[in-house]
Amino acid sequence: MIELTSADLTCPFTTAQKVLSGKWSLVIIFHLKDGPIRFNELLRKFDGLTHSSLTKQLENFQLIHREVYHQVPPKVEYSLTDLGEKLFPTINELTEWGSKYIDNCKSVER
Repeated sequence: MIELTSADLTCPFTTAQKVLSGKWSLVIIFHLKDGPIRFNELLRKFDGLTHSSLTKQLENFQLIHREVYHQVPPKVEYSLTDLGEKLFPTINELTEWGSKYIDNCKSVER
């Protein structure tokens, strides 16, 4: 698991980079921005996502919340914490940039 050192906490950009550096981090946050999602729904969206990926990458950094409902069959939902929701403007900007980049790549291909 990635851990933050005291040196990491001296630079906001380094801290953000470490917290969001996981393979699935930004994509999971993007999909959770519309509300809670059950684990199996997340699994279907991403080939290779595991429970440990969620825990290691986001839950430990307090960006997502894992809610376990004690019922049969068991139900687990993931949602963004208040801290995770604060990433919405950044996620939206990255999405907009990604769209422009795709359009640019398509225009270069022609």
